[in-house]
Amino acid sequence: MTKYNLMPVGKWKILKTWLLATATLATMLAVSASADTADARCDIYPTKSDHASDMVSCTFSQRQGFVTIRRADGVTHELVPDGNTVGNFKDQNGRTVYRQSGLGDQGLIFRFPEESVFVYWNAAALEPDDADNPAFPFSTKDYDATTLLNCRDANDIEFGQCPAGILRMEDQQASIVVQNQKGERFTINFMTGYVNATNREVEAKLFGDIWTVTVNGAEVYEVPIAAIEGG
Repeated sequence: MTKYNLMPVGKWKILKTWLLATATLATMLAVSASADTADARCDIYPTKSDHASDMVSCTFSQRQGFVTIRRADGVTHELVPDGNTVGNFKDQNGRTVYRQSGLGDQGLIFRFPEESVFVYWNAAALEPDDADNPAFPFSTKDYDATTLLNCRDANDIEFGQCPAGILRMEDQQASIVVQNQKGERFTINFMTGYVNATNREVEAKLFGDIWTVTVNGAEVYEVPIAAIEGG
């Protein structure tokens, strides 16, 4: 007669519970590993510098408070929440990292000991210029017109040029989508009786046929009336 060694009921219950917990944890890890990942652009600023040393494509992942930034230059940042203070992290080397929201709706800033990583959700600035369209990435396929606006930092004297797409409306009104010198996009609305912008404060003054628009006290744009009204 064959004899069978049966596991005691108590031990079987413990084993069953352990197997169920292990399977549940594996499922959670598999789901979280693929959640909330987005393509982005990373601008790298050495500590105490106001000029980026590099601009690379990257991916940003966030899972239950844990953050991973994978940069096209081969650098990966694995960030673990540090204590109960929101925005404080430790990286894979045990260094303190701070997350900041100074980019508004455009992205996030991560302050490392030796550099800052500005993560922008819009990676259009990485795309090559279109020689046939000086207002790239804007196109008349999507806008009533495109243009290059004079633009500069409020502390600068000389103007550069920023591409823009124009959406015209009735009564000589328009919304103009601008890509600034940092690659951020936002909309300035020229409406009857007022000028405003999405998620930004603006001061607009009309000098002759040119609107001078100061955004957040930091960026200056010159917008011709002809760009708004057309014709």
